This record gives sequence, C-alpha cells and structure tokens, in this order.
Amino acid sequence: MSRTRFRRSPRSYAAVGTALATTVLLAGCGAEVDSDDKASDKVTVQRCGESVKYKVPQRAVAYEGGSADKLFSLGLTKHVHGYVMPPANPPVSESPWASEYAKVKMLSDDLLNKELVVQAKSDFVVAGWNSGFSDQRGITPKILDKLGVQSFMHTESCFNYPGHPQRMTPFKALYSDLERLGKIFRVEKKATEVVAGLKKRVSAVEAKSPKGERVPVFLYDSGTDQPFTAGSQVPPNDIIKSAGGRNIFDQLDQRWTQVGWEAVTEAEPEVVVILDYGDQPAREKIAFLKKSPKTRELPAVKKNNFFVLNYNEGISGPRNIDGLEKFGKYLRELKSKG
Repeated sequence: MSRTRFRRSPRSYAAVGTALATTVLLAGCGAEVDSDDKASDKVTVQRCGESVKYKVPQRAVAYEGGSADKLFSLGLTKHVHGYVMPPANPPVSESPWASEYAKVKMLSDDLLNKELVVQAKSDFVVAGWNSGFSDQRGITPKILDKLGVQSFMHTESCFNYPGHPQRMTPFKALYSDLERLGKIFRVEKKATEVVAGLKKRVSAVEAKSPKGERVPVFLYDSGTDQPFTAGSQVPPNDIIKSAGGRNIFDQLDQRWTQVGWEAVTEAEPEVVVILDYGDQPAREKIAFLKKSPKTRELPAVKKNNFFVLNYNEGISGPRNIDGLEKFGKYLRELKSKG
C-alpha cells in the first residue's frame, strides 16, 4: 500500500504457510529479456496517468517490500542494485524471496531520498506516492526525471498523485504494475504468467467465501487518540472483500486515513484485522484494544476475533494474495464456528 505510515507509517512513515509456498513458485527462475526487443530501445508505459518512455533498467532501487517483491516475482533480480527498508517493514528474511534479497544490497533502513539514489548510481526507482516519493523530502518522479533517473510508481498510490492521478481497485492496480514492469523490463510473458497465477488464486478464495451477510471488519493500522485505518483505495479493502467480509470503512473514497473511535464503535465490527509492522508489533495493538474503554466492548474484541495481517501483505505487492488466502481461511473457520 503506499501511504504516509506505510513509508513512515500512517504517521511519519506514512502507516505469511501454504500460501507462502504457492507464492514462492511464482517467483520462478530469473526472467529472460524477450529476444525481439533491444535493451537500448525505449517503450512507452504508464506511470500513473502519465505516458513515460523507458529503457531497460540495470541498477534498480526498490523502496520497501512491495516494490522489491514485484521485481523479484518477475525474475528481475539481476536488474536490481539494492533496496531501502524502513523500520515498519518486517525482516526480509521472512520474505518468500529471501534468497533474492540476499543477492542485492540493502542501501538504507530509513526513508528513500535523492542522495541515496544518486550515490547508488541508480537508473530506476520503484516506490509509491507519499511514501518513497515525496514532495516534502525532495524526491519525486519529476525531480528524478531531471536527473536522468527513471522511476515507476505503484498504481495503487496514483489515486492522489498530483497532475497525473489514476484510479484502479487495489488488486487491479497490482496486476497492472506487474504488467507495466514486465513491459519496461521486456519480460511481458513472465508478467502475464505471474498475473494469471495471482488472479487464479483470488478466484479460488472468492469461490469459497462464506455465503450470506458479510462480516463487518475493522482494519486497525495504528493510533490511540484516533485510529488509522484503510479506506476503499488500498489492498486490505480488496483482501477483506474477496475473502467475504466487509470493510466498515469501505465507503471512504480514500487510501490510508484517520477516523474517530465513535465511527468504529457504531459499526460494531465482528473482526479486527491488525496490521503488523516491524516497529509496531500486533501484540501491542491487540493489548491496547483490549484495555481501552473505547474499544474493549467491541464485538470483535470481546470475542477475541483478531487476524494479524503482515505489513507486506497489506501494502501493494504479490504478498497481498498471501494475505487474502489466509484471511479467507480465517473467515471460513470463523463462520463454521457459528
């Protein structure tokens, strides 16, 4: 997802297995650049709502797990120079692509910045808007364009990108990113295969989703005075929906956003999905919800209906589908208990 905690999380940084084994299979071996395209040629690909010409990158820098996972899932490790992982991101050793992370450099454990990109002699940066890319921190696609550094933004984060916005549902945005990256790196066939695999897995979960009235679900990202949660424009909304639940804030035409506890109470969620950061573990958030007078009487809290969603399953990336499969199983089991 890209957001303000999701890249210094919902506040200053913005905001795992049977499914794991399946995801690893999608990574496959290293993708081969399609032979009928010359690396020196440029192709036109959408960067949010803007048409941009790209040559094949050789020293890509990825910000956070979602960006790196997209590249690794397409077999592009040899084109990746390094990655940047802020504290919110869980250890890369937990990733299905841990062996690929080990082949490239960890450039920083803080936020993405222009100096780091220049020092790395990068020719391509992948990140989200208002996360890796930021007007306030002086690293935007426009600024990188002037430096001769190509860039690509998660389509999910294009919802509020100034000048060239683009709106897609989160899962569709994920598929689009993989297809666009496939075109940029001239591995369209691999991208088509990966996307087809992800769509098949989504369809399988949807086919088994509980029938009847959808369970109301509250995504708790962070915040005590006011909670930070998921609107309709970020991956957890699609995860909840495809699994058979209903995000209690799906009517909010926003990405990651702050709401009031009163709105949460009124919605009476039966399940709370906890977003688990590397620097804000789920157990601390659950303890708060059980203790706070604002939340301890919520149906989900009283019934101990908590589902932990890994950070990299919540931000835009292939692991969204891992999260969906696990949450789908959780809802089915919950439904069977009555």
